[in-house]
Amino acid sequence: MSIRGLKKKQPKTFKVKVITMDAEMEFSCEMKWKGKDLFDLVCRALGLRETWFFGLQYTIKGMYTWLKMDKKVLDQEIPKEDPVSFQFLAKFYPEKVEEELLQEITQHLFFLQVKKQILDEEIYCSPEATVLLASYAVQAKYGDYDPNFHEPGFLAQEELLPKRVLRQYQMTADMWEEKISAWYAEHRGIARDEAKMNYLKIAQDLEMYGVNYFPIAQNKSDTDLLLGVDAKGIHVYSINNRFSPNKSFEWSGIRNISYSEKELTIKPLDKKAEVFKFFSSQLKVNKLILQLCIGNHDLFMRRRKVDSIEIQQMKAQAREEKARKKMETQRLAREKQLREEAERAKEELERRLFQMEDEARQANEALLRSQETAELLAEKAQIAEEEAKLLAQNAAEAEQERQRLEITALKTKEEKRLMEQKMRETELIAVKLVKESDRRAKEAEHLKQDLHEAREAERKAKQKLLDVTKLNYFHVARYPHHSPADTRDVNFDKGCVKMDLKDVDLKRLSFEIERERLDYLEKSKKFEDRLKELKSEIQALKLEEKQTGLYSHWSEVLGSLDRSIGNVQQHDSDVIYI
Repeated sequence: MSIRGLKKKQPKTFKVKVITMDAEMEFSCEMKWKGKDLFDLVCRALGLRETWFFGLQYTIKGMYTWLKMDKKVLDQEIPKEDPVSFQFLAKFYPEKVEEELLQEITQHLFFLQVKKQILDEEIYCSPEATVLLASYAVQAKYGDYDPNFHEPGFLAQEELLPKRVLRQYQMTADMWEEKISAWYAEHRGIARDEAKMNYLKIAQDLEMYGVNYFPIAQNKSDTDLLLGVDAKGIHVYSINNRFSPNKSFEWSGIRNISYSEKELTIKPLDKKAEVFKFFSSQLKVNKLILQLCIGNHDLFMRRRKVDSIEIQQMKAQAREEKARKKMETQRLAREKQLREEAERAKEELERRLFQMEDEARQANEALLRSQETAELLAEKAQIAEEEAKLLAQNAAEAEQERQRLEITALKTKEEKRLMEQKMRETELIAVKLVKESDRRAKEAEHLKQDLHEAREAERKAKQKLLDVTKLNYFHVARYPHHSPADTRDVNFDKGCVKMDLKDVDLKRLSFEIERERLDYLEKSKKFEDRLKELKSEIQALKLEEKQTGLYSHWSEVLGSLDRSIGNVQQHDSDVIYI
């Protein structure tokens, strides 16, 4: 057979994309495949054996429907897409999840679907129950709570609560996380698949769990109602209340369900009971309702019959798997306990090792410090020895300096004594000079007074002489031929003698005053020079003894000398003036 012939015999295919709750798969389907062929292919790919709960759902013209198993895929009204998209979802729900969901994959798919329905608010759940369910969801994803690993904020990206609950309470994300984590910590030791089963066991008790709702109207009153189909039967609800049905028909009490166009009829098993008729908006809705009713009724009847060999095998395998998992869980728990004990022992050993290493390190450091201390002490001893030598040398130098200072102090005391003696002598000389100056001033005052009296006597003598002269002239003029010459001569001679005596006394007195003044000025000059010499000496001593306590003393001495020199100069000026 040629290659071309083989190519011609290859069947034509089309692509299909199947979306599960946590994955996407693509398949190539033959054109002649029925819905059951594609469905079985997906179940084999998933490893799913409990196929009767699931179906392939698609949406056409805004309405969801299920792929029929007994018809060709392409003959059904599926979307014209490439690839054709289907959703692999649970079509029918069990009455008791713990007894009917045997496979782990089945439990996982149901868990994801119910969780999504609760979060999307397709199933109503109270806020308290949503927090508990969220804690089981976290346990199923993360395992046991570990505060060292699950730090605050680890649930920040998780969607765990319906938006309705978040809006209902004024709580922050951190507050919700703290509330969920408190429950999560209580689930320690629960396996992940067990946490999923606990989630489903709580969810199956919710009023809207597993119910498919359809809008309907009764023939008589045309009142808008909701028809609910679930695993237990058919329920009629008011449009605003999906929790409590107004009327219910259990599968065990229904004899027949049929539809004609838009009308659907439910006949109870009791022939005396009233037949329930209602109308839907479309024929497709009636077909979908009938399809769901038939499937749920079949499952309802199957649960009440003896299990088939396949179910019995699956349950046996499930029990074995559950026992194996339980043993595995116990073994893991023991291993975990042993591991935790080993970890604690390891941590204790590591702590002790670290402590011993720390003690060894401290001992080593102490040894090094001791060595360094010994070296430092040796160095300090050497330095102390050198310092002792230096101190001894400094002590000797200090002793020499002390002796020199003592000698200097003795010299200073002697010089101070001599200087004080000189100062006292100077002060005595100054006092004597002041007294002499006062005496001289008084003498000068007396001399001045005598000089004044002499000058006054001279003036009077000159006046008298002038008067006598005038009298003689007048007498000669009146008696020119008769003049008592003897008398005139005698009186004139006497006046001349008196005048000569006065002049001699004045000259002598002036000479003596001048001589004494010159002597006084000479003595004052010598005393002033002596005082300046003393001042120079004291100034030199002051510079030498500035570091001692005699500085203020010499300043006082210099001040006293300055005052003495000032007094003497004042007296000199007074004498010179006289």
